[in-house]
Amino acid sequence: MTAYSALNAAQLARLEELAGAENFSAAHAERELRSRDAGHHPPQLAECVIWGRDAAQISRVLAYANAQRIPVTAWGVGTGLEGNAIPTRGGILLTMERMTRIVEVHADDFQVTVEAGVPHKDLNAALARYGLFFPPDPGANATIGGMLANNAAGIRTVKYGASKDNVLAAQVVLADGRILQLGSRSVKQSSGYNLLQLFVGSEGTLGIITQATLKLVPVPQHMSAMIASFADVTQAIEAVVAVRGAGLDVAALEFLDVTNTLALNQAGTDIPPYPTLLMEIHAAHAATLDEDIATVRALCAACGALHFRATADAAERKTLWQARHHAYETLVRNHPNERIFIMDVAVPISAFPQLIAHARATIDAAGIRGYMKGHAGDGNIHIELPYATPEGLEVVKGVNGAIVREAIRLGGTATGEHGVGIGKRAYMAQEHGEALVVMRQIKQTLDPNGILNPDKVL
Repeated sequence: MTAYSALNAAQLARLEELAGAENFSAAHAERELRSRDAGHHPPQLAECVIWGRDAAQISRVLAYANAQRIPVTAWGVGTGLEGNAIPTRGGILLTMERMTRIVEVHADDFQVTVEAGVPHKDLNAALARYGLFFPPDPGANATIGGMLANNAAGIRTVKYGASKDNVLAAQVVLADGRILQLGSRSVKQSSGYNLLQLFVGSEGTLGIITQATLKLVPVPQHMSAMIASFADVTQAIEAVVAVRGAGLDVAALEFLDVTNTLALNQAGTDIPPYPTLLMEIHAAHAATLDEDIATVRALCAACGALHFRATADAAERKTLWQARHHAYETLVRNHPNERIFIMDVAVPISAFPQLIAHARATIDAAGIRGYMKGHAGDGNIHIELPYATPEGLEVVKGVNGAIVREAIRLGGTATGEHGVGIGKRAYMAQEHGEALVVMRQIKQTLDPNGILNPDKVL
């Protein structure tokens, strides 16, 4: 393991010179502000904060940090959940908060080139004038760089894919300061190794993404939100398989357990207290949308739906998805004296009912509360576990471990979209086996001094 030393005055002065005085701070308030993410992991302070401004500046900083063996942790806006951007070894916290330029909109090519610090909701607001949008939506207003580094996904993955499926090119700075241009603006690319995808999902452990060219899609002309409630989880997942197999243009296919339907109702919805699917259909024509709604209604009824409701009203649809996105905040308000441990795993859709049953049995056996929701269309489940004491946190960690191991046993993964970070490192060997050795070899090749986001993933 690499040994790191505290930064001395000369190193801090040199970093300030390389970054520019206006882009450097060692103030406690700035470091504390970026010492934790949105998850349960304890905060840890960097020794200085550097605001990235462009690839050339970041290259200078990384080259010096590499020569001096100074750890560097990249930061977007801190919306991660597995400690992915916590500076566990001090050193430099490299934030992209000032790299918010939309470099160019290639509207005719359905593409946009942006700097890494652009928040995705802000990007879509700017793209609205072109009738285009960037489809991955993790809920929080994460930055593009953070989304790519973590391969963020969200509610629309079933139709549009995750971040990795929506990026064409990227600019990446390596640990030694080299600047790489990866991929191209051509939609079809078969030239050389696919290095672009090596960095997507690497959580800043192999290089720092500074700029990216993204795929865009037209804003749908007609959309409908649907709610279907079932007596049990098995029926709900049967409906998921049926809807996906019908060839419909499903943009979102979300699962909520009973605890979450009750929480959403507190946030302004009116959903029967049963296992529930939230769905969204996109269509080019109103008549097609009506036909698709009728098909989904029939499929859900055949699977035993107790209740079904559809709306094409934009305000109602917006209210529903806002409530879904704000379910976590509702949960936090309902547990004012507790913290929330948030985990995610993913399995093949056919194994989804078995995973849900195992998770519920594990939670109940531990005598704790647990809230489950997720992207059923791609087999991804999110589980929120409140706790109030250090002893309670240990119980929750045990539940987390049992569920993760079961997901892997079922042919799934330790994390569908939250990433590995600190929290899921313990399960990498079980999931990847000998491939983990190859991952370590890649890390050693690209970051031999181990300065990039140490303690994460591996």
